[in-house]
Amino acid sequence: MLNRRTFLMNSAALGAGLALGAQTSRAVPPSGRIRLGMIGTGNQGLNNLRIFLKKADIVALADVDSTRVSGAQKIVSLTGAKSPEGYSDFRKLLDRKDIDGVVVTTPDHWHAMMTTLACQAGKDVYCEKPLTLTVAEGHTMVAAARHNKRVVQTGSQQRSAKEFRQACELIRSGALGKLTGIKVGIPDVNFKGPAVADSTPPPELDYEFWLGPAPKKPYNEKHVHYLFRFFWDYSGGQLTNFGAHHLDIVQWALGKDESGPVAIEGTAQYHKQHWYEVPEKFDITYTYDDGLKVVCGQKYKGGVTFEGTKGTLFVNRGKLESKPVEILKTEPTEHLYDSKDHAGNWLDCIKSRKAPICDVAIGHRSATVCHLGNIAVRTGRKLTWDPVKQTIVGDSEAASMLARPYRAPWSLPEIA
Repeated sequence: MLNRRTFLMNSAALGAGLALGAQTSRAVPPSGRIRLGMIGTGNQGLNNLRIFLKKADIVALADVDSTRVSGAQKIVSLTGAKSPEGYSDFRKLLDRKDIDGVVVTTPDHWHAMMTTLACQAGKDVYCEKPLTLTVAEGHTMVAAARHNKRVVQTGSQQRSAKEFRQACELIRSGALGKLTGIKVGIPDVNFKGPAVADSTPPPELDYEFWLGPAPKKPYNEKHVHYLFRFFWDYSGGQLTNFGAHHLDIVQWALGKDESGPVAIEGTAQYHKQHWYEVPEKFDITYTYDDGLKVVCGQKYKGGVTFEGTKGTLFVNRGKLESKPVEILKTEPTEHLYDSKDHAGNWLDCIKSRKAPICDVAIGHRSATVCHLGNIAVRTGRKLTWDPVKQTIVGDSEAASMLARPYRAPWSLPEIA
């Protein structure tokens, strides 16, 4: 189909590179099961562990929290599989020659470092969303994947859900006529308050390593583990959390996986007692080059609502609705990359060396949309974005926020 051909054309260079990479990739073991290392074993890390346990051999685990490593080892052992080796330093896991790929499920400020080093170590990577903490990191991650001919999948699993693919196919096929607007609903902040005073790190946590490239700050139990996402040094709030899912679907529906908006502006309100740093609520408007506006915030219905001259289409996890209902009966004329299993798609691509459904470059572009929204509300100014050069135009202060320095001795490798 037309869209499938477009996808293949856009992925031609990647596919060629990955095919060459297959010549140097380690052989798949006789069992046919990929051998994986899991980096990050708490919360979503355990969810990913349980998913990949059914599809691959888990041979190693890494986490800076020793209780999380032992807990993950127990989960693997209870299945009858051999208990994987545990590490506090992920680099020791990457040094192993018996690992085909790694799954990175850590706070966002570690994603770029771990993915880049994994690619350099010859490992394929599944990295959770949002792919990056900054736009600059995305450039390095894409370069690392391409230079080392690695298969890097972003954990934006909505791309592998039928309702989202169908919604995007209908939009691209013109089922709504001309699009007139898109509304993206984001959930409220789920910080577990109140705030608490800084304290001594617990003995099971290597807090210095947890910080890694982030600025040196005292330990606070409500700044780590799940709650890291509400502090700028480690994440970008609900915009990079759920926005990374829903704005990714917007990009897919608009055929903007290699582009993005051209203008961004918004407002935000913050917690009155300052329990956390990111916005409590926000309302952001993204304008694309054809004038289409995408609004995003907590006041909109959770999920993505597409509005057009022929009706509306709403999609969220497990839901696909339209007005009029006949829109859903439309046979799409464009068909998109069809993956029914996000984790399985990555494993299949490790074997085939083809591009996964949410390749690193796609994840980078979708994360960029989120970062631009945060920069707009933090500066309080309308931004002009050049999606070709990938830079903010005419605002040097805002442009400087596209990157952040790493704390020594950490530095992101330069890719030739």
